[in-house]
Parts: sequence; C-alpha cells; structure tokens
Amino acid sequence: MARLFSTMLVAAALLWTILSRMASVSASDKIDTIGRTAVIASFQPEWLQLQSALQHRKDRIVNGIEYATGEIEGKPVLLFLSGTSMVNAAMTTQFVFDHFKIDRIVFSGVAGGLNPGLNIGDVVVPDQWSEYLETVFARDTDAGYRLPKFIEHPQSNNYGMSFPQPVKISRAPEDPEDHTWFAVDAELLTLARTVATGVQLNHCNADKSKIDKSEADQKCLGYQPKIVVGGNGVSGQAFVDNSDFRDYAHRTFRADAVDQESAAVAHVAYANQVPFIIFRSLSDLAGGDPGENSFEAFQDLASDNSALLVRAFLKALP
Repeated sequence: MARLFSTMLVAAALLWTILSRMASVSASDKIDTIGRTAVIASFQPEWLQLQSALQHRKDRIVNGIEYATGEIEGKPVLLFLSGTSMVNAAMTTQFVFDHFKIDRIVFSGVAGGLNPGLNIGDVVVPDQWSEYLETVFARDTDAGYRLPKFIEHPQSNNYGMSFPQPVKISRAPEDPEDHTWFAVDAELLTLARTVATGVQLNHCNADKSKIDKSEADQKCLGYQPKIVVGGNGVSGQAFVDNSDFRDYAHRTFRADAVDQESAAVAHVAYANQVPFIIFRSLSDLAGGDPGENSFEAFQDLASDNSALLVRAFLKALP
C-alpha cells in the first residue's frame, strides 16, 4: 500500500510538472499581454501615415513581419502592415490573435469606389463586408452557364461564369455555417458615426505648409471629400479597374468600396470573436475613373484621410 501511495505521489508530481510547463509555454506564446487595439494598414503609405502618430514605440520582428506597440491618441495599440492580398491579411491578423492580447481591430486603408455617388478622397466605414471572389466558375454549355448539381446556392446574380457563394465556416460540433456578410461591431460603428461629424477630410494630397513641394507636385480635388458610415464593402484577390465589373459589384452587393484585404480581416475577426471596424478612403474608382486609374495620383491623399478619421476614432475610444 505504501509503495502504491508513493507511486501515486510520483505520478501526481510528474503530472503537475507537465501541466506547469504547458501553462508556461502557453503564457510565453503571448509576446505582449497588454490589451491593445490592433491597428492595421495594408500597404506602405497607410503604414507610414499611422507610424507618425505612434508614441512610446517598441518594435518586434516576428516571422519577418514588423509589429509596433505603443500609443496613438493615448490608446494602447499594436500597429502592423498586413500586406496586400486576402491571404496576407488573414495570415497576419490571425498571428496577432495568437501572440498578442487584442481587444478590437481597426483597419485603415484605401479602396476603389464602386458607388457612383462617391468620389476620390471620400472615406467609407461599411457596416458589413463580403468576399466577392468566393465563387463557383460554372461550365459553359450551349444552353448557357451550368452549375454543378451539388451547389447549394445557385444564385442568379452571376458575372459571366462566376457565381458568388457564401463562405463556409466550421463551428464544431455544429455543421459548417454559411456566411455571405461579416458584420462590423455595432458599438464601434456607432462611435464612428459620432466621431465622423467632427472630422474634416483633406482635399489636397499634402499640407503645403509642412512639406516642401512644388505646385506641380500638389494634387488637389475640386470638392470637399465626405465620410459615409454604413453600407457594404467587398474584397477579393483582384485589383479592380474595370467599369463593367464595377457596375456589377455595386448592383449585386450594393457595395460602396472594393479592396483586397478587408473581408479577410473581417472573416478572421469573426472566427476569433473579436470586434472589428474598417475605414477605407477611395483612392480610385475601380474602373470608373475618366481616363487613367487614379490610384497612383491619389493614394497618398486617400491614405491621409483614412488615417485622419482613424486617429479621431482611437481618441474617442473609452
């Protein structure tokens, strides 16, 4: 009996050691344990604009990606560059959930405008996002496009052979659930609507009093950009510069803007049950621009306007 009791004590001690080590490993997985707002930019101009507002900065390079902690407008943030594309955005967003303590996501970036009522420089804050290239490419037959019989959502709002489909999300032990739209957090959206009333956007791509640029370098709009809170946004793995597809996406999804990252971030945030909100300023009109695409000319102005609203939003966070 004594030998059995001694064996049990040894086993219990061994189990305690293993569990303690597991807990230690789990805790060590967190690079930073302060609850922060993850502030995401998708490409360089947005990233540089937001960096200029970051105080008490501490940089970390993990898996080749730079993550900067600090404060913007007095609020603890984790600032990072997602990289362009749905895959990059999903990968970097999931990584921060795994290794940082994230209370919410705020995405600042540029987008193509789909709504004919919106213009370059305007900032949109959609209340939901969808993935327009979650799709089935149908078979082209003499009788027209034909979907496989096993497709559960044979929608008629196709663009040629492309028939948009919901995203299937696994939820153990339930059956996979279908999602066409990922909703922005309602409280964050309400705050954005309040903040928007007090923000005036820029109509030129730089403040002449702050940087040395010639008149020729200045690019100004002939109107005052506006902020639209609400509506729809869509994302996919394509840079859209096609007027016909622009019209289709606006009609089908009732979307104001199109980009290459936001719906992926929304998807990952939903899966991790983390609230999110996304700010996108229009750098071009996704194929509706007169003449050449306006992205190169107005990406800086659009980045500045999105960051301007994001900073005001961060300042207003409780």
